[in-house]
Amino acid sequence: MPRPMHLCGFLIAGPVVHSHAIWRNPAHDTPFLSLDHYVHIARLLELGCFDFLFFADRLAIADRYGDSHAAGIARGDQDATRMDPMPILGAMAAVTRHIGLGATRSTTYDAPYNIAREFATLDHISAGRAAWNVVTSMNDGEALNFGTVPHLGHDERYDRADEFMELAFRLWDSWDEDALVLDRAAGVYADPAKVHYVNHRGPWFQSRGPLNIPRSPQGRPVIVQAGSSGRGKAFAARWSDVIFALQPNLERMHAFKADVAGALEAAGRPPGASKVLMAIMPFIGATRAEAEEKEALHDSLADPVAGLSTLAAHANTDFSSLPMDATVKEIAASGSQGNLAALRSITPDGGMTIAEAGGVYARGVMCPRAVGTAAEVADQLIAIVDSGAADGFVVSPAFLPDTFEDFVREVVPLLQARGYLRRGYAGGQLRDLLAEGGTR
Repeated sequence: MPRPMHLCGFLIAGPVVHSHAIWRNPAHDTPFLSLDHYVHIARLLELGCFDFLFFADRLAIADRYGDSHAAGIARGDQDATRMDPMPILGAMAAVTRHIGLGATRSTTYDAPYNIAREFATLDHISAGRAAWNVVTSMNDGEALNFGTVPHLGHDERYDRADEFMELAFRLWDSWDEDALVLDRAAGVYADPAKVHYVNHRGPWFQSRGPLNIPRSPQGRPVIVQAGSSGRGKAFAARWSDVIFALQPNLERMHAFKADVAGALEAAGRPPGASKVLMAIMPFIGATRAEAEEKEALHDSLADPVAGLSTLAAHANTDFSSLPMDATVKEIAASGSQGNLAALRSITPDGGMTIAEAGGVYARGVMCPRAVGTAAEVADQLIAIVDSGAADGFVVSPAFLPDTFEDFVREVVPLLQARGYLRRGYAGGQLRDLLAEGGTR
């Protein structure tokens, strides 16, 4: 029997996603400041029966490379522009009915009450389709934009995040499911005995509660997490419904999936309690040669210096003083340890140079690719899922909306015909889509 395949669309509300070439698309403008652009993508991915989409986000421009924002702003790196995704998701909710809608929010530079309120609102207005991509933030630039919070160490960020999640969950649970009465004749709005103070006092947070929004359709949003360090995986295993992973090859996908299984067991959760979705960037053509031509054109537009600017932000270190032939194993960084480990794994001896790393990052931040005809791309995705390396994919576009249009038009029908992907939605909430499996 086919293994269920879950699909998610990966977005940033700006000119760049993993691909740093998106805004340079020679075929047409990419109107990344326009609401219509995102509304079209949401409708398109729903047509393709995707489980959900989500926006990655950060709270600062990239200015670690050369200790300046010049390179990133001039060349359009991943952080040159990032609009707030939450208003965009509200608009997407209005024009879709089934696809899940996710946004990134940081546990380091926000308060649990704000986050609980935002996602309870999104879950209500979308009828149970909200998802929260939880990040702990990793960059000095973000700390400088929120002057009351210092940039915390790696494990300290996760300590804070654990308490953040505990409090957010208690706030979502502060209204019982049947607390809202709405008895118009008797004039009873809600039962106060079923609305509870939280009275939380911890090392990081204090909050009285309750939330000022009734319990949402899902009770809480679907939790997405992308921690790839040991501490990050433990956090994801405790809290997440979906784990997003960016691993450059099949061997590392399998290793990551095995690590997640161990972390879930250590957290006392059953196997498969959190779906592991691997990033993939498809290039689809009528022939393999045409797909390879699309890939080559894309790569020619990806500026390695923009990639280095993004890499410096992810690593939270300035390595512009290093020679371009220095290797990534020489980078000592306080930022994303998982990304650095993945970079080092691409070459057998960890000897990728700084210059090569800039190219890898510009072309797709290590996102693996599926290149070929629609049938060949479908075969590649099915092979990964059948091998047990993933429960599905976070599809990352090379161009927008081009990649998603090609994928939905050409690849999705093949996955459906082979029983790996639902042919339609049966209604219900995002958590139901993730639980039911990919077929319908």
